[in-house]
Amino acid sequence: MEQIKLFCPATIANLSCGFDVLGTCLDTVGDEMIVRKSIQKGVRITKIVGADLPLETERNVAGVAALALLNAVETEFGFEIEIYKNIKAGSGIGSSSASAAGAVFGINELLGRPFSRKELVYFAMQGEVLASGSAHADNVAPALCGGFTLVRGYNPLDIIRIDSPSELYATVIHPQIELKTSEMRAVLQPMVSLKSAIIQWGNVGGLIAGLYTSDYDLIGRSLQDGIVEPLRGPFIPQFDSVKKSAMENGALGSGISGSGPSIFALSSGIEIAQKVADGMCKMYETTGIPYEIHVSKINAEGVKIINL
Repeated sequence: MEQIKLFCPATIANLSCGFDVLGTCLDTVGDEMIVRKSIQKGVRITKIVGADLPLETERNVAGVAALALLNAVETEFGFEIEIYKNIKAGSGIGSSSASAAGAVFGINELLGRPFSRKELVYFAMQGEVLASGSAHADNVAPALCGGFTLVRGYNPLDIIRIDSPSELYATVIHPQIELKTSEMRAVLQPMVSLKSAIIQWGNVGGLIAGLYTSDYDLIGRSLQDGIVEPLRGPFIPQFDSVKKSAMENGALGSGISGSGPSIFALSSGIEIAQKVADGMCKMYETTGIPYEIHVSKINAEGVKIINL
């Protein structure tokens, strides 16, 4: 292949209890990207549509991630990347991770797949450093691997992929305001109480167990966050009201997607997920703030090849 076109999915990170270690992948919203071989060595970002982002390779998350991969291989050619952004920056559904994941996946395909999807996570994380100042994998791991992912450890990097229960759907409302990941990380407290940590550990374990056993009630009981959500929630207009509406309409659980301002809910079945979406929309229509709404099955594949 000389070039490849990709769907680079949006993601939900943290999933309430799993700050920086849990994430899942969406199927109905994402960027598109074209990666092609070039005679000129290195990486060049040749086009960006849908967002005002830098074309300079070292200032673009896709470029930084791509360069990290190329530093690990020998190649006689370079790559050009076109990015078509459908995920807004600062949305809380993995805009930067979609770009980073797509870039490394596409280049890896054109190189003959020297790395597995899990191995690509490390390179994509380098783009996240540029975006947020932190090499976290809770977005890029599900974007590359699909399903749910648990980052068991960062040193060394250890990613566990978990299949989604068949009837699990995500609803995400994205208020059209921007909350920068770096700023939302700055509001967090460096220390938490032992009591809070124990509760959080229990919820992480419960959520993982619920996913493996398709126990929807256990999944719902485990979508609790007493550490990060209380600090970030006040920055999201009507957060508590939207979360309450989601639960009243049958969601298993609801919380902040990534660093916000998007709010997610997980539901059992498409009908409930759509009902949750309708309730979220009604709540946000009272604010006068523009928004986008997404209802999606969990994407089992991650970044995928689409027809040119």
